[in-house]
Amino acid sequence: MSKIIRIGTRDSELALWQAKTVQQQLENLGHKTELIPVKSTGDLVLNKPLYELGITGIFTRTLDIAMLNNDIDIAVHSLKDVPTILPKGIIQAAVLKRGNIRDTLVFKNNEEFLSQREAIIATGSLRRRAQWLNRYPTHTLVDLRGNVNTRLQKLEDNDWNGAIFAAAGLGRIGIRPKNAINLNWMIPAPAQGAVMITALDEDDFIKDVCANLNHGDTEICTTIERAFLNRLEGGCTAPIGAIAFIKDEQVSFQGVLLNKDGSKKIEISRTEKLGEHHKIATYCADYIIERGGKHLMDDLKKSDKKANVYSTKVLTEAQQNLFHNDIKVDGSDFIQININRIKPFILKTEIKNVIITSKNAVEALITNISADELQFKNIYCVGRRTKRLVEQKIGKVIHSEKNAKKLAEYLVEYLEGTEVTYFCSDLRLDDLPNILTENNITVNEVEAYSTKFASEKVDEKAEGIMFYSPSTVKSYLLQNKADKIAFCIGESTASEAKKHFKDIRVAKVPTVESVIELVNLNYI
Repeated sequence: MSKIIRIGTRDSELALWQAKTVQQQLENLGHKTELIPVKSTGDLVLNKPLYELGITGIFTRTLDIAMLNNDIDIAVHSLKDVPTILPKGIIQAAVLKRGNIRDTLVFKNNEEFLSQREAIIATGSLRRRAQWLNRYPTHTLVDLRGNVNTRLQKLEDNDWNGAIFAAAGLGRIGIRPKNAINLNWMIPAPAQGAVMITALDEDDFIKDVCANLNHGDTEICTTIERAFLNRLEGGCTAPIGAIAFIKDEQVSFQGVLLNKDGSKKIEISRTEKLGEHHKIATYCADYIIERGGKHLMDDLKKSDKKANVYSTKVLTEAQQNLFHNDIKVDGSDFIQININRIKPFILKTEIKNVIITSKNAVEALITNISADELQFKNIYCVGRRTKRLVEQKIGKVIHSEKNAKKLAEYLVEYLEGTEVTYFCSDLRLDDLPNILTENNITVNEVEAYSTKFASEKVDEKAEGIMFYSPSTVKSYLLQNKADKIAFCIGESTASEAKKHFKDIRVAKVPTVESVIELVNLNYI
């Protein structure tokens, strides 16, 4: 028991309460622990895109990455926020005994408005909104975001009659107001009130430890609820409710699907004997699907989008599926790449110092010649993505920097010799060769590929543009104005965007998936 178990958590008050609860239970079992609040995605040490690993949850992604990077041993989540399919290599290690499953109405003065035609209720949940409007169709629903304390303060500061919260969240941080009532008629979100622990599937020690914290009945019930959600293909934002409970060796289940305004509702209740309950989620989901549920879900997916962004490269279907349901994204390739033919004697000659600044240069090299024939001694590159590809396809990278200027400054200080070979595009980065030349380092430029601008006129309604290289910024500006949000994949791209755009957002990790996350966070 000498191993210190590193517990990863988000840094909100509720998340920390949940993590400390897990910490206390582990320490009661004699284990040493350390809490690690994770605020950013940090450095990826992965050789696959996030979508290939199945990392999708907006509230869980940071902890997933930290775990796959071995920065933490376990992660603690509100189970209702966790996608129904976990990333590859990560498993559900335990579910704690469930707290209060219900939704709670916090009201300002009294409950008389419940019998009145007019009332204003605040919630940020589509599920709560739909169920409230189904019961009180003449009431007005307003959006409410933020942590629990922020939402309570907004209720106090606005002319609203009440706001809806998760009972467990209020109770766990000890701030449930006196004027609050549980909404026993409202079906909660799948797995609401449950705390989940995830771990790496390969870590048998941690899995064995966490098994001692698992609550069997809660695991059974939340598994049913999440299977029901998954079968309906609904995310945590869809108006889907599900609750299962066990009593007298019977498993009882209630499920509901509504449209956004609550005018249509399909619900089901079913009870099975414990031990014979394994198909209850499938049966109930199929019941709803066959009675119009598929049309309701299709209508939700086709509903009006709140945001409109444009990508300067065509995204794969898997990448498009990472966007929130309320974000509309269009795109086209603003850059076209042509691989150049490189003279064989250049590549077959031993080269002491090589500079590679893009994935396109890597592809150009291995298209011209097999990696086994390359005789590169010292390889220097720009960007983590490029470094990973170089080491997969060509060989070990001696040193990398996040942008060309920093790499040039490093080489001025530490380069072995006074000559480098730079495999570049016809639109190369000027900073690097200029700095090296000014410091008496000879730069042999080899044009490995050519870059052609393929700019298109973007709809004025687009609120943001996704950029993946300085060239995509330049191409965009040939036909468009710099009057939108610039979502940039990395520092080099952001540096170019800053010359023209006022609002620049930079992804924490230089991947397409991280730019998508950046967009999602902007519209959360």
